[in-house]
Amino acid sequence: MMGSRLSITLLALAAFTTAAQAQDKDKTGDIIARGEYLARAGDCTACHTAPEGRLFAGGRAMPTPFGTLYTSNITPDPETGIGKWSADDFYRTMHNGRFPDGGLIYPAMPFASYTKVTRADSDAIFAYLRSIPPVSQRNRPHELRFPYDNRQLILGWRTLFFSEGEFKPDPTKSAEWNRGAYLVEGLGHCGMCHSPINALGGTSQSDAFKGGLIPMQNWYAPSLTSNREAGLGDWSIKDITDLLQTGVSARGVVYGPMAEVVHNSLQYLSDEDTKAMAVYLKGISEPSPPPPASSALPTTESSLLISLGKTVYDKNCASCHGTQGEGKPPHWPPLANNQSIEMQSAVNPIRMVLNGGYPPGTNGNPMPYGMPPFAGLLSDNEVAAVVSYIRTAWGNRGTPVSAREANELRSAPLN
Repeated sequence: MMGSRLSITLLALAAFTTAAQAQDKDKTGDIIARGEYLARAGDCTACHTAPEGRLFAGGRAMPTPFGTLYTSNITPDPETGIGKWSADDFYRTMHNGRFPDGGLIYPAMPFASYTKVTRADSDAIFAYLRSIPPVSQRNRPHELRFPYDNRQLILGWRTLFFSEGEFKPDPTKSAEWNRGAYLVEGLGHCGMCHSPINALGGTSQSDAFKGGLIPMQNWYAPSLTSNREAGLGDWSIKDITDLLQTGVSARGVVYGPMAEVVHNSLQYLSDEDTKAMAVYLKGISEPSPPPPASSALPTTESSLLISLGKTVYDKNCASCHGTQGEGKPPHWPPLANNQSIEMQSAVNPIRMVLNGGYPPGTNGNPMPYGMPPFAGLLSDNEVAAVVSYIRTAWGNRGTPVSAREANELRSAPLN
C-alpha cells in the first residue's frame, strides 16, 4: 500500500513538473514572439542586416557627414555578437547608449529614442535576438575622419542632445494616444529622419518632427507637425493607417526611405498599434502659415518654364496623373492639392521625376504600381519645368525650381 501511494505521488509530481515546464516553454515562446514583433516595430533589420547579408549580422555601411559607420552584429554569437550579454547589458545599451563595458555608442544608433523603451519590451527584444541563429561575423571598424574617430567627443553630443529616460505617459491624453506616442517617439525613432539635423549631427527638442533633409541620402523627410508638409491634421484616421500599413492611401503614396520603413516595419504592426500611431500623428499636427506667393524666378522666366512644363506633363504624365492632376488613387496619386508636391523643399518631386520608384510591396498592396524614371528622357531644363508646373498648377502653392537643382540630384544615391 505504501509503495502504491509513493508511485502515485511520484507520477503526480512528474505530471506537475511536465505541465510547469510546458507552461514555462509557452511563456518563453510568447516573450520571444513579442520580442520579434517589437524588433519589427523598431525596424532593427534595416540597419543590422547588410544587403545580401545574414539576419542581424551587421556590417551594413552607414554613410554620414563624418565618415562611414558599420553596424554591429547583434546575433547571439558569443565571440562576435551579443551571445555573452545579459538582459541587463542589453537594456543599458538601449537605455544609456553605452556598451556593456561602458564604451560610448555613436548616435547613428538611435539610443536617444530607444531610451524611452520600457524594460519589459527591452527584455522581450533581447529574448528574441537570443533565439535567432548565431552568425560568426566580426564587426567592421568604422571609417571616420579626424577628429570624429575620437569617441570621447560623443560626451559633448550627449550633453547637448541626449535625455535619458523611459517614456512617460501624458495623463491628459488617452491610452491610445500614449501608445502611439511611445511607438513614434521610442521604438519607431521617427524623429531620426523627420527632424532637422544640425552640423553636430543632433536635433534640438524644440525642432522635433519638424522635417529635414536626410544626410547623405538626398531625400527630404517632411515635417510631421506642419499641415503644409506631412502634418496629418486634416487626414482621416483611415487614410493615415492605410499609408502606414500598405504604403498607399487616398491621400498619398510613400517612396524612397519611407517605403523601406513600411516594407520592413510598419506593415507588420497590429491594427491597434497602427491606429494608435495615426491618432498620435494626427494630434501633433499644427496649423502653418500659407507659403509665400512670390516666385524665386523672374516672372518672364517663370512663365516660360511653366509653359514648357505643361507640355512635358501632358506628354509624359497626364495619362496616369490626369490632365488636372486628379490622379487615380490609390495607385496613381493625385498631384493637385498634394502636400508632398507643395513643400518648401522640392527634392522629393525632382527625385521622383528623375529616378521613378515603387511604393513598398506589402500584404495590403502586394503588387504596387510604380513610376518610371525619366532621367534618361528629360533634360535638366525639362525636369525643372515639369516639376515647376506640378508645384504651381491646379491651385498648388509651391514655387518653381531651377535646372541647377535638377542637375545636382541626378547623381544622388537611389536609396
